[in-house]
Amino acid sequence: MRTGADYRQSLRDGRKVWVMGEGAIADVVTHPATSAMVEEYALWYDRHLDPAWQDLLLAPPDATGDRRPWAYVAPRTAAELIAMGRSFAKTIFLSAGNITHTPAYGNLIALGVMTAAQTLNASERSIAEAAAYREEIARTGRFLTYCGGAPIIGQRLRPDPGERVSLTVVRDSDAGVVIRGRLGMHTSPAYVEDVYIGSLSGLEIGGQRASFIVPVAAPGVTVLCRKIATRDASPFVAPLSSRYDELDGQMWLDDVFLPWECVFFVDLSPEAIPRWLRWHHLYGWLAKAEFTLGLALALADAMGLKQHEPTIDYLVELIETVQTVRTSLTAAERDPDFTDAGYCFPKHAHLAAGGIALLKARQRMSEILRILPGSSLVVAPSERDLAVPELSAGLEESFGGGGYTAVQRAALLQLAWDHVSSALDGREAAFESHASGGLPNWRGWLRRSFRDYNALANAVLPALDLPMSEIDVSNIGAALIAPRRQVSPRS
Repeated sequence: MRTGADYRQSLRDGRKVWVMGEGAIADVVTHPATSAMVEEYALWYDRHLDPAWQDLLLAPPDATGDRRPWAYVAPRTAAELIAMGRSFAKTIFLSAGNITHTPAYGNLIALGVMTAAQTLNASERSIAEAAAYREEIARTGRFLTYCGGAPIIGQRLRPDPGERVSLTVVRDSDAGVVIRGRLGMHTSPAYVEDVYIGSLSGLEIGGQRASFIVPVAAPGVTVLCRKIATRDASPFVAPLSSRYDELDGQMWLDDVFLPWECVFFVDLSPEAIPRWLRWHHLYGWLAKAEFTLGLALALADAMGLKQHEPTIDYLVELIETVQTVRTSLTAAERDPDFTDAGYCFPKHAHLAAGGIALLKARQRMSEILRILPGSSLVVAPSERDLAVPELSAGLEESFGGGGYTAVQRAALLQLAWDHVSSALDGREAAFESHASGGLPNWRGWLRRSFRDYNALANAVLPALDLPMSEIDVSNIGAALIAPRRQVSPRS
């Protein structure tokens, strides 16, 4: 495992990054818009070298005494899935679920590319190159993020339907291919070394839909990120927003050369690569839900409401959702599926049920955390207000007492506000409505992965004292995932 210092140095590679509202970023390691997030990713690497974290983040020693990071394992057993999941849960919780794309996520992308190539029975060379890239990630800690590749709105509204794609081939040779285009929203492009571009780009080579791995620092690449969630806010007022802004963005490619070993021809099936990613998605959503529950419990104490039955009802409602998703993840890891090559992945039916439960409950959970502390949530003072001599005594009288100082109670209230009422929270909610397809796609994945249609339909028939024909309703599960919504240009 490389160190956080190694990671910081890797970002000084000449990359071109632009943050909306901030302009060009000469050095993402030091610029105020990006430096805090760089430090959090550096901490992710350094935790693997911290003895206090190693039993959670590293596998037991192998025959040579080496301990692999669970983040980079290619799992073949349920026990490995469980250990990987445990490491995801503990590390993602630290950011309240806001850091959704860590280097562990990159390993899952690479696993998806490799296993998709194996499932498609791609050429031996292509499978070997995908496996070699995943092994390079595991060996070096290289950071990869995911972009589905779908076109941006302007591209989808081009007059010629044949040109409504995000990428085009400029030229190719024996060495590789040169591509050009603009790619839509994806997470953390300013902080990674590589971006995987999926087959939604519409780009075909030799009659096959292609996907790519593009280095962020490659000549011709520009990363364009959205505006930051908060500016000039102190860690007291914005303890999450000031530290955990992944900066979703676009990537522009202007005649970028890619060697053939970075080009993959993978299955267009919606399960091929996301079968790994939805697992990590759900751990991120669970971390947010657990953090919400933890804050609600702490505020019930801080606001003197821990014996107030309506407040306890709110807490139990939060617990219901958290425990439902924990159970879904437990089932998915202990009752897994396997790829044709023997790799083990969490069962989709269990994951989908958990994801649907959280998508349905998300707004309600945020609403509860806004309701529970009362109006104090809206008017909580900052640390600067508490330090003003003419205000400090009055604020202490207003917000202190009951075993808490005004500073302590205000800090909890500010944390709750930042968690469910800030621009960062709004960004995360909007992003997740689109990034994984939202509720319709999760329902579609459940529909496709549920296996008991015919078994259950026929199991009820013996209750009837009548001869019945065997029922076949397998068409329900065989349906395709709903296509991306279509746009209609003005005539």
